[in-house]
Amino acid sequence: MTSVFSTLRDSFSPLRFPNFRIYLSGQAVSLIGTWLQVTAQAWLVWTLTGSEEASGIVAMLGALPFLIFGPFAGVIAERYDRRKLLIGTQIAAMLLAFALAILVQTQLVQLWHVYLLSFLLGTVNALDVPTQQTFLGDLSGTSELRKAVNLNAMILQVSRIIGPAIAGLAVARLGIAPAFWVNGLSFLAVVASLVALKSNQKLGENKKAQPLRDLMEALRYLKTQPRIQDLFIFSTLTVLLVISILLSQLPAVADKLLHGNAETLGTLQAASGAGALIAVLFIMPIFQSLRRSGVALSLAAVWMGIWLLVFSTARSIPVSAMALFFGSMGAPTVIATALGMVQFMTPPEMRARILSLFTMISFGLQTFAVLIIGFVAERLGIATAIEINAIILIGSAVLMFVFRTEMRRWEMARPTNSPAVVTELI
Repeated sequence: MTSVFSTLRDSFSPLRFPNFRIYLSGQAVSLIGTWLQVTAQAWLVWTLTGSEEASGIVAMLGALPFLIFGPFAGVIAERYDRRKLLIGTQIAAMLLAFALAILVQTQLVQLWHVYLLSFLLGTVNALDVPTQQTFLGDLSGTSELRKAVNLNAMILQVSRIIGPAIAGLAVARLGIAPAFWVNGLSFLAVVASLVALKSNQKLGENKKAQPLRDLMEALRYLKTQPRIQDLFIFSTLTVLLVISILLSQLPAVADKLLHGNAETLGTLQAASGAGALIAVLFIMPIFQSLRRSGVALSLAAVWMGIWLLVFSTARSIPVSAMALFFGSMGAPTVIATALGMVQFMTPPEMRARILSLFTMISFGLQTFAVLIIGFVAERLGIATAIEINAIILIGSAVLMFVFRTEMRRWEMARPTNSPAVVTELI
């Protein structure tokens, strides 16, 4: 028991760095605003269309830029000052939030406005995500990188509880526009934190970027790393089969299966965030200390699949919320573990490029997943669509466990500049 508490206490050690504390505090405020907008926008699209496909298209347009621009985002993040890049992405996202707020406030909003703004925000995020993940290493150092990623994930999950809960109440009582105004203002917090701190990034001597050459170098490195490939696969399965439902289909569940409203949607998203927070606080620190991480990732995927099956059959708010609570424990465990391990395994000079490939593959392919689940839900019903995802997830995890034998017998090693940064268990 003492070792468990020691592990949990040690997971907060990156907070001893002042720059990391400043950045995380700004992120906390901004992410609450982000989840306000996610919930409000999902309900806005549902009220405009009542269509699962339309909800899927919005999510698809937000993910498409990861597929288009993702490979080059890492090159940019390695060549230029990441702190300044993040200030730029946050200001751009703030302006997009204000644009949507104005359209909703003036009652001029149409579906194509939401489509366009989703694509533009996705373009901003395609640069922001790999830059931000690499920036965490600038603030915490390689030795604390995995813990820094976990703490950032914890802040995200806290915001997933607070943001949707506030949004559900606010939309039901005040309308949709205030959520977008608040989100726009919340970006000021993270911009202020970025202005206040200094990163430890060391720019290379050769500032002239050669995007295609740098990208091919990253792809060649990835080809030699089967363990990183396994992490990509697990993260991709989670995004395609679980996150796609959370991002695009909860409004349909709240309305069609539970006969609820925006408050119901907020409750479901908050339940998902609460489960994810419990995972980040108590499960991930222990999970990531396990020697056989590949086995643990397989079990986490099966766990998510089982609770997705429960969620698909639920017809009451308490049961649906419970299923999301327990099922959502798996998603951040898999994704944050994969992110942390990929960064830990990758040499510093390659890290931003590999992370951009990670986001391109994991999140870019979400483009197709949300379209497919929207298409299936529109024709076979939302419950059937969720059941199909659950069965595919469980089956894929079992196949990975059975056929990727090497995955079951490796552990983390200290990061080096050599590609061989993982040792096999004997």
